[in-house]
Amino acid sequence: MSNTEVLPLLDPVDGQSVAPCCPPLTERPFTALEAETAAAMFKALGDPVRLRLFSAVASHEGGEACVCDISDVGVSQPTVSHHLKKLKEAGLLTSERRGTWVYYRVEPSVLSAMGRLLTGTSTGTGTGTSRPPA
Repeated sequence: MSNTEVLPLLDPVDGQSVAPCCPPLTERPFTALEAETAAAMFKALGDPVRLRLFSAVASHEGGEACVCDISDVGVSQPTVSHHLKKLKEAGLLTSERRGTWVYYRVEPSVLSAMGRLLTGTSTGTGTGTSRPPA
């Protein structure tokens, strides 16, 4: 990722949802900032351990997971912490410390934004046009 500011899916300071980073891939070409934002998300998910951790959090009962429940991914605890930090930096996870444990959550808006980006489902914010079949 370059030194330019990238709009995360979640605000990394307080974890509050922000507008989805990017329009659907089929809506229009990305701006440089949108491409960098989407690339950061895909880069974070491009590591198999991170993808497993993200999936473990997203699919965990109650929509959140204690780090103690998702750490068995075949790497050391410091490495798990590193990967969770990268997922947070990409705006894909939020966390909350409760006593000695940290709980992670994938906000529904993140999954919605990811789905919208990949499926081409417009929410009325763009042109919503698509190419006719060839």
